[in-house]
Amino acid sequence: MIHSSVATLGTLREFHEGFAWVMVVGNGLAGVWALAAHRVTSLRGRSLWWFVAAVQSSIVVQVTVGVALVAGQGIDPPQFHLFYGFVAFITVGIVYSYRQSLRAHRYLLYGFAGLFLMGLGIRAMLVVAS
Repeated sequence: MIHSSVATLGTLREFHEGFAWVMVVGNGLAGVWALAAHRVTSLRGRSLWWFVAAVQSSIVVQVTVGVALVAGQGIDPPQFHLFYGFVAFITVGIVYSYRQSLRAHRYLLYGFAGLFLMGLGIRAMLVVAS
């Protein structure tokens, strides 16, 4: 049974580390795409919003897996790693809550938010690496 628990920990941790790149690169691409769509109308469309939703959902997955690693497996990450994860999670909620009031500037909102989320992901990864 212990062997199974260690294998699960390794697999969950590997997923968390690998999926972090999906979150970072995806949010960076979404940010650049949304900022470009602010200027170029042909880049606007449903596919942008589906992509934004997918990469912002990746943050929820990352935070959930991170919480499972800390709570269920007793891993003790650096405090700022947790901070950056939860700030990213809260940022998605804040951006979503402002989407109607900033409707005229939604491409800028989601563009800069995507780049900010990418930066938070990079910082979270760097804190663990040091």
